[in-house]
Amino acid sequence: MAAAGGANAHWSSRFAFLMASVGFAVGLGNIWRFPYVTGENGGAAFVIIYLACAFGIGVPILMAELMIGRRGQASPPIAMANVAAQSGKSTQWKWVGGMGLLAAYTIEIVYAVVVGWVLWYLFKAITTGFVGVDAVSASADFSAVLSDNIGMLFWTLMGLAITGLIIYSGLKDGIERAVSVMMPLMFVLLLGLAGYNAVAGGFTEAVTWLFTPDFSKVGPNTVLAAIGQAFFSIGVAMGGMMTYGSYLPRSISITQSVLIIVIADTFVALLAGLVIFPAVFKYGLDPAAGAGLIFQTLPVAFAQMPGGWAFSVLFFVMLSVAGITSMVGLVECVNAWIEERFDIPRHKSALLVVGSVAVFSILSILSYNVFSEFSFGGRNFNDTMDYFSNQVLLPVGGMLIAIFAGWIIRKEYSRDELTTLNALGFQVWHFLIRFVVPPALLIIFVRGISE
Repeated sequence: MAAAGGANAHWSSRFAFLMASVGFAVGLGNIWRFPYVTGENGGAAFVIIYLACAFGIGVPILMAELMIGRRGQASPPIAMANVAAQSGKSTQWKWVGGMGLLAAYTIEIVYAVVVGWVLWYLFKAITTGFVGVDAVSASADFSAVLSDNIGMLFWTLMGLAITGLIIYSGLKDGIERAVSVMMPLMFVLLLGLAGYNAVAGGFTEAVTWLFTPDFSKVGPNTVLAAIGQAFFSIGVAMGGMMTYGSYLPRSISITQSVLIIVIADTFVALLAGLVIFPAVFKYGLDPAAGAGLIFQTLPVAFAQMPGGWAFSVLFFVMLSVAGITSMVGLVECVNAWIEERFDIPRHKSALLVVGSVAVFSILSILSYNVFSEFSFGGRNFNDTMDYFSNQVLLPVGGMLIAIFAGWIIRKEYSRDELTTLNALGFQVWHFLIRFVVPPALLIIFVRGISE
C-alpha cells in the first residue's frame, strides 16, 4: 500500500510541515472564541490554566497522532491498522482512525459554508468597506446572507474550489506551496492589524481584559473550559494531524515540532484577540457576540474606524487564510484515505471528496432558511452535524487514540519515534497519555452530551 499522499510523499522541510500544521490548528473558531473565553474566565489566570492543559493534554495527544501517522505511513485508518499489527494487536483499531475521518468530513460540510461567508464578507469589504454600516444594517446584511441560498452556494463553492485546487496539486506543489505563502502572510497581517490597534484606541482595554489575571473567576468551570479549549483548538482527533504525520521524515523531531505548533496556535489566538477586541471595546460592542462577532459586530467597528476599509480587507484576508488552511487539513486526510483505499490518482480522489462535500454543503446552506424548521431531536442539520462531530466523535476518538498510544502500541516503538525526548521526558509523556489524557477527554465527552 502506498504511503498517504502517494508513494514516498514527505514534507520537504520542517518549515512546510509546521506551517501546514499550524494552519490546520488555527481555524475560524479559535480566532474569535479563544480570546473571548480567555477574557470571560479570568484573563491571564485562564491563560496559565490553559497552557497547563495544553501541555498536559494537547501536547501528549498531538505527539501520539503524529507518531502513529509516521509509524503507520498511511492515512489514519490504515496507519492505525499498520501500527496495531506491528504491536501484535488487532487491526480493528483502524475504526478509530475512521472516526477521525468521519469527524473531519462532518465538520467540513458545515465549515465550508462558514468559510464561504468569510470570502463573501471579504468581497463586501473590498467593494464597500462597510461604509455607513450600523448595528441595524449589519444585522440585516447578515440576515440577507443567510437567506440568499444562491449567494451562499457560490461562495461555498469558491472556498471549496480553492481548497480542492491546493489538494489536487499534491503535497509539495499544492499544500506546501500554499501554506508556505499563506501562513507567513497571516502572521504578518495579524501583527500589522494588532499594531494598528495599538494606536487606534481600545488596545489598553483589550490587553487588560485578556491579560490581567483575575483569580476570582477561576473555578471548576474555568478548568473545564481550559481542558476543552486545549483539546479542540489544537485540531487533534480530526485525522488531519495523523495524515500530516504520515508525511513526516524521521529526521524531523515530533516533540520539538509539537511544542512549536501548540505555542504558535496559542500565540495566534491571543494575537487575534488584540486584533478583534480593541475595536469591540472602543466602539462599545458586545464581546460575547460569538460567531456573530465577525459578521455582525465588527462591520460596525470597521465603518467607524479611520482606515476602516483597509483594516476590514486585511482582516478578512487573514480570516480567509485561517479558514482555507483548516479546510485543506480536513479534506486532505479524507482524500489520502480515498486515494489509498480505492487505489485512484490524487486528482480523481480530490475531485471526489471536494465534490461530495459541495453536494452535502447544500443541506447545510438550506438549514439556515428553508430547512430551519426540520430538526433531529430538536437540532437542525447543522446543529446535528456539529453535535455529532464535536461532542461525540472528537472526544471519543481522542480518548481512544490516547488509549491506543499508551496501552496498545509497544513502548519500544513509541520510544523509537520520540527519540529526542530524554528518558524522564518520555516517562512523563507515557504517564500523561495513559493516565491523564483519557480521563480528561472522558470528562469533555460526558460534559458535552449532558449539556
